[in-house]
Amino acid sequence: MSLERWRWIPNALTFLRILLIAPFASGLLTANYRLALLIFVVAAATDAFDGFLARHFNWRSRFGAVADPLADKALLLTAYLMLTLTEVLPVWLFILVLGRDLLIVGGALAYHYGIGRFDMEPSLPGKLNTFIQILVVLAIIVLLAGLPMQPWVMDVGILMVAISAIFSGGHYLMVWGLRAWRARRS
Repeated sequence: MSLERWRWIPNALTFLRILLIAPFASGLLTANYRLALLIFVVAAATDAFDGFLARHFNWRSRFGAVADPLADKALLLTAYLMLTLTEVLPVWLFILVLGRDLLIVGGALAYHYGIGRFDMEPSLPGKLNTFIQILVVLAIIVLLAGLPMQPWVMDVGILMVAISAIFSGGHYLMVWGLRAWRARRS
């Protein structure tokens, strides 16, 4: 019996994460933080499991390569948006988080159409920024759910997200701007 017939599972898990965004948003919007926390944990587990399956069994697909990071980003941006709309997080932080992502996507599109094809790999500062954003959202939801968490995570978390978003956004701008400049000169 071939394992190849199960290669659809990572994509199905990615699709499940996409479906979880609406109830996750609803949980945050209605202050049902324990439900939102449960959905966030399920989404994180499916992300880890689908990544393991794709790497371990080489069940990678073009759909997964595009949809997986988009599903993760959509869930994370939804968390920041809902926590901003419910006035848990300041508006400026959401603008900073979204602005960084738009800068990266806009820069990638400009490079693609102005310079040429490329394979964009997440940078170390970009990965660190994503990790900090996830950790801070998780800590804040745990705090709002009334579970054991120090209240200082809110202020420190906001500061950490802001600093890492500015640093990683600047890093992407510098690295890809330099690559574009070099490509134009040659």
